[in-house]
Amino acid sequence: MGGCFSDVRGGKQAVGGVQQGPNIAVTNNNGGHNDAVDFFYRSRGQVPMFTQVELSLSACKLRDRDITSKSDPMAVVFAKKRDGKLEELGRTEVILNNLNPQWIVKVAVAFQFEIVQPLVFHIYDVDTKYHNVPLKSLKLKDQEFLGEAGCVLSEIVTKQSRSLTLNLHNKHGGSGLRNLGTLTIHAEETVASRTAIELSFHCTQLENTDLFSKSDPFLRISRIVESGALVCSNMEAKRTHWLSSVLISISTGNHVLIGKLQKSVAELERLNKERSSANFVKPSTHQGHEKVLKGQLFVDHYCEKEQFSFLDYMASGFELNFMVSVDFTASNGNPRNPDSLHYIDPAAGRLNSYQQAIMEVGEVIQFYDSDRRFPAWGFGGRTFDGTLSHCFNLNGSASSFEVEGVEGIMAAYTSALLNVTLAGPTIFGPVINTAAQIAGHSLSQNSSKYFVLLILTDGVITDLQETIDAVVRASDLPLSILIVGVGGADFKQMEILDADNGRRLESSKGRIATRDVVQFVPMREVHSGQISVVQSLLEELPGQFLTYMRSRDIKPCIPSVNPFPSAVA
Repeated sequence: MGGCFSDVRGGKQAVGGVQQGPNIAVTNNNGGHNDAVDFFYRSRGQVPMFTQVELSLSACKLRDRDITSKSDPMAVVFAKKRDGKLEELGRTEVILNNLNPQWIVKVAVAFQFEIVQPLVFHIYDVDTKYHNVPLKSLKLKDQEFLGEAGCVLSEIVTKQSRSLTLNLHNKHGGSGLRNLGTLTIHAEETVASRTAIELSFHCTQLENTDLFSKSDPFLRISRIVESGALVCSNMEAKRTHWLSSVLISISTGNHVLIGKLQKSVAELERLNKERSSANFVKPSTHQGHEKVLKGQLFVDHYCEKEQFSFLDYMASGFELNFMVSVDFTASNGNPRNPDSLHYIDPAAGRLNSYQQAIMEVGEVIQFYDSDRRFPAWGFGGRTFDGTLSHCFNLNGSASSFEVEGVEGIMAAYTSALLNVTLAGPTIFGPVINTAAQIAGHSLSQNSSKYFVLLILTDGVITDLQETIDAVVRASDLPLSILIVGVGGADFKQMEILDADNGRRLESSKGRIATRDVVQFVPMREVHSGQISVVQSLLEELPGQFLTYMRSRDIKPCIPSVNPFPSAVA
């Protein structure tokens, strides 16, 4: 169901808006975006772990609570915390005499892929006597409540229109006999520019600073803001910073400065077009003066590329398909004993570590998979017929490995504990190869799917080289592998697979992985800190997805969508 156009546009007859036309985007910036945190990450050449999105709101057929005129609605957006408390993110302007409002003021939210972000929306009729009160000072308990709706932020950003329409209900969860109307939320990513600049350089006649050998120079690029501060290094130049100055410095391996120069991105483009060069300079002994050096910088390659974000792909129909594989080796301990990693306490009702990881990862990824049918396997156990298997269907079926939803995975896991005998050893190869086969088949069908395999294990793998070979082959496919280490085993081998040291995996035949596809997290370290297992495990996934798409020049189709289409009568 679509949203409505209001008969009186927000901003023309509104309270708390701005005196601009209806096409001006106004942001209510209480959505958790912290400029200081953003600066901290970018000053270190890192991308922060969130994406700023703006929510635009409209409503249809609201209740009329006024006697002599129509309601004067205002929308308020809340984040719902784990303890159920609501934290206000922002509120719109008040639109006068309108039951089908289309608010102009947008509410900013920091989207984080790796966590579930429940949102709650409240609609109020603001009494006339409060129209001169600043919006932020309005006490919501003094206003007439018109209805509420709730969803998860991922549900909005994964829609191809990036718009979601919800039925409004009262605070007790239902609408009763009356139709309380609908609320439409549209999410727009805050992107300064989609154009990135790709540059390559070479230098000549550099000064030799080493005594017994030639210098080992490296180049560093930083952008300079108006205050003179360096806000990032080795930056990705954006078209919006066209006139921004960049500082290019060249140093030796032991960080001795050889020279530097300051140019705008436009000047670097000119150097490339004219095949000309720029001289490095160096501070001289005279205060405030710089010495022009013989060393020169040439811009060999200059190319503008359109770069799309993770949300661009999700909104254009790309999906993340979740797969899970559970360790059934004997080192987990007898599931009937309380000291077993597979033990499920019927009295306490607590989830064991395997269940917790399945639930937390599944709850995040399920919103990116339209049919929510998930392949689920076990490995290292003897199935009902006594056969040792390193990749068996978790649901016990001989033909089907898919289950319905996260609940289906949990049910299949619980059932398997009663029907599978724990055995061993711990072998990953067959599971990874099976997942890779599914990803490869999808690729042959030109599908817009990317696969995420979650492996839950308690032990040291015995087929490390075979696993490395399988991972190297999988690095060419639309596949990421998440590994959770359960229990107290030594997981150093998993860190080898993770390759966070910057060195890509190499197969037994000398082939190098095309990209990093593995992320490993030990459950014990996560539990000892403040960050959840999901955040640690999933933080690299959007980057792995984008690396795959960009390396193959796969682009999303971004339709031009009206965020608030007229409702069909």
